Amino acid sequence: MQGKLYVIGTPIGNIEDITLRALRIIKEVDLILSEDTRRTLKLLNYYSISKPIDSFNEHSSSKKKERILEKLKKGEKIAYISDAGMPVIADPGTDLIRLCYENNIEVDVIPGPSAVLTALTASGFYGNRFTFLGFMPRDKKRRRLLRKLIKDEQLTNIFIFFENPERLLKTLKDILEIIGDIEIFIAREMTKKFQEYFKGIVSEAIEHFKTGVKGELTIIMKFEKKI
Repeated sequence: MQGKLYVIGTPIGNIEDITLRALRIIKEVDLILSEDTRRTLKLLNYYSISKPIDSFNEHSSSKKKERILEKLKKGEKIAYISDAGMPVIADPGTDLIRLCYENNIEVDVIPGPSAVLTALTASGFYGNRFTFLGFMPRDKKRRRLLRKLIKDEQLTNIFIFFENPERLLKTLKDILEIIGDIEIFIAREMTKKFQEYFKGIVSEAIEHFKTGVKGELTIIMKFEKKI
């Protein structure tokens, strides 16, 4: 009997933002795979759950993938959990899911919070289409991407991306120089104690965050194309 891979959404910040179904499945599986076992342990300890945990990330070897596959083929149920939010969104879970499909292993998704959709909802930006850019690249690659965004007619006018706090000001200054003083929404530490929402134009954001910023950032920018 084949096993099953459960892809489980977990809280993006507030540890109470997890579904009852997710907790039930986590208790039932034979093994939990996570990108960062330390963060997963905090979640399990909070809900008094004791389960075997192993790491699975972008550096996982082909041998580890084969071991996971063998467990599934023997009938084990395995849960994959990302650092936060929905797996596969800017994390290595895709490889694991593809491996299951290639070997006729059943995959089930237990949905949960998403930083992308949470930020989009909070922004109030109207539009039924958006482009998710993942993590914003650095320096020259960032500027090259921003130039591409304003020219590509196929892309939307709402863009969402993740950014490192140490690079926020550089990114904002590049946006101001290349795209202009457009509307921007910055969500910091969403659902956590020090959650902050900033909405305004880029120049205002530069002024607001000029003394530095800490925490996880999800950024949304909206602008009309310069075609």
